[in-house]
Amino acid sequence: MTRMEPTADLPRHRHVGDELLYVIEGSLSDDFGTVTAGNMGYRPNGCVHRISTKHGATVLAIVTGDVEPTSESGSAAPSQVFALSDLPWTETRPGVRQKKIWEDQKGERRAILARFEAGSTLPKHRHVGDELIFVIEGANADESGPVATGNMNYRPNGCVHTVTTANGATVLAVVWGRTEPA
Repeated sequence: MTRMEPTADLPRHRHVGDELLYVIEGSLSDDFGTVTAGNMGYRPNGCVHRISTKHGATVLAIVTGDVEPTSESGSAAPSQVFALSDLPWTETRPGVRQKKIWEDQKGERRAILARFEAGSTLPKHRHVGDELIFVIEGANADESGPVATGNMNYRPNGCVHTVTTANGATVLAVVWGRTEPA
């Protein structure tokens, strides 16, 4: 998680690896658009841009590599902005809806927004790959305990658990791999 102060400006750089980000508060702009609070951006491997914020921003970023300074952008892939309110909800099971935000099929990675209604559960399952969640609103729990608003939880490859929520939750999940019944 990163806090960028008002008028912060990061010089032009190239991504060596990629970055998926969720803006918690404020907004973050680059050469290709602005990611506002409650929305996401993706910077693919090779993306070249500079970043600025007028009033500051708090950002959750998942980075798979590094960055290097550059002055040339050439034919680099652009960053992408995902307005989450524009994405449709899909019911995946009773009481659970999801928005598919981003997917890398080759790398078996994806980002989803999940909405759990009060009392809903995900049955016992095993992670074949890793999962990182950030609770945007409400709380959910598994055998290791509750995860409340503003907190993160890491579910490693091989983790077996059941997910429950007493009062509902909205969760951002970044998943590597898949799940299977346990």
